Amino acid sequence: MYKIIKKEGLAKRASLETVHGTIQTPVFMNVGTIAAIKGAVGTEDLARINTQVQLSNTYHLHVRPGDQIVKQLGGLHKFMNWDRPILTDSGGFQVFSLSGLRKIKEEGVYFSSHIDGRKIFMGPEESMQIQSNLASTIAMAFDECPSSKAEKEYVIDSVNRTTRWLERCQIEMKRLNQQEDTINHKQLLFGINQGAIFSDIRIEHAKRISQMDLDGYAVGGLAVGESHAEMYSMLEETVPYLPENKPTYLMGVGTPANILEAVERGIDFFDCVYPSRNGRHGHVYTNQGKLNLFNAQFELDSRPIEEGCTCPACERYSRAYIRHLLKAKEMLGMRLCVLHNLYFYNHMMEEIRDALDIGNFTSYKKEKLAGMDPNL
Repeated sequence: MYKIIKKEGLAKRASLETVHGTIQTPVFMNVGTIAAIKGAVGTEDLARINTQVQLSNTYHLHVRPGDQIVKQLGGLHKFMNWDRPILTDSGGFQVFSLSGLRKIKEEGVYFSSHIDGRKIFMGPEESMQIQSNLASTIAMAFDECPSSKAEKEYVIDSVNRTTRWLERCQIEMKRLNQQEDTINHKQLLFGINQGAIFSDIRIEHAKRISQMDLDGYAVGGLAVGESHAEMYSMLEETVPYLPENKPTYLMGVGTPANILEAVERGIDFFDCVYPSRNGRHGHVYTNQGKLNLFNAQFELDSRPIEEGCTCPACERYSRAYIRHLLKAKEMLGMRLCVLHNLYFYNHMMEEIRDALDIGNFTSYKKEKLAGMDPNL
């Protein structure tokens, strides 16, 4: 059950009850594509930094270790020792990202595995079956993510096919949730709005999928090459046509500024690889902006990454020490940076929720953005 607790303009403070616990929104989902956060971060670390939701990927877990193996081991929660909600991406983004290794047909998508080249077929039914085997809390519908540079006629055809796939996903999910050997009989299904940067296509698609009474709705196909201004414009045009009484999820976004802007436009679920990817390269987030700890200016800097931060890295280690680890290619340096960045994102979401609770989000957003020096 999704419940709106408070609103400020279009911004929503809400909660979503699931079989694996209640998610307080707005929320950032930490990305563990293959059931692990890159950077030697375990699920006990995720709990320590107040992670609410972990995200994994259907295609990648199907390729290895195999969703049947995960099912035999009790599902993804038991497999990775995580008792809080998990969202699984459907594999649809791989239709975009593995464009050189796939062919799209009405029945689904034919892939060549990026690991060993073996042939893989995934359609709506297969994606739902894999996600059911993984037993995630929230399953995403199988879709195509067209390029933001695609021609309008192609986008129209793609979105129409995505709608037909969504209908098949809904039927298959209902069937799977009723099967005796299904691990999670209360798996939720989120549909995905597409349309590249054509507002008329996105609005029409939002209207169509809103009639299907899904558990939640995502906006996909953004942050894939368009400008930030175009992304914000698409949200302003599209979100009002998605059901307000259902969770809204902006897929693959983004920077702290992106999140603040999208919350203001009615989004309450987010995910992005930025905090972990940047952390693995020594780039860390602070309330003043992003720092590159490889820079020589931090060689003798005895301060934590950010004063007042209570993440595992800042509680114990200095910028100078972490820089030394990074320069020496010691994995601990990468791990500490990833932990800090994930904590920063999770803590920022807590601040957003607190600001919405007291009706202070607009001024909080303004102050937060003003404090972040883009030159850092």
